[in-house]
Amino acid sequence: MLQTTLGIEGMMCGMCEAHMNDLVRKLYPDIKKVSSSSSKKQTIILSEQELDKDKLQQASSSIGYTMTSFHSAPYVKTSFLQRLFGIH
Repeated sequence: MLQTTLGIEGMMCGMCEAHMNDLVRKLYPDIKKVSSSSSKKQTIILSEQELDKDKLQQASSSIGYTMTSFHSAPYVKTSFLQRLFGIH
């Protein structure tokens, strides 16, 4: 599983977050999870496959947002206690 983190400029509210999430789900119907945060200026996507940076950049631009960064890495699920105490 991969975690892809997009830096997104232009999201201002919860509705903007929902628009971005809907866009990602439309582009990649079989993703596992997508979550956007206007305060953190990012969208996090969990998927089984590599995502196309250019496709995401063009699509986010088409709805008025600017993708400022793209980072993809293997996703390792951690428990609440692991995150709380920094246990790996």
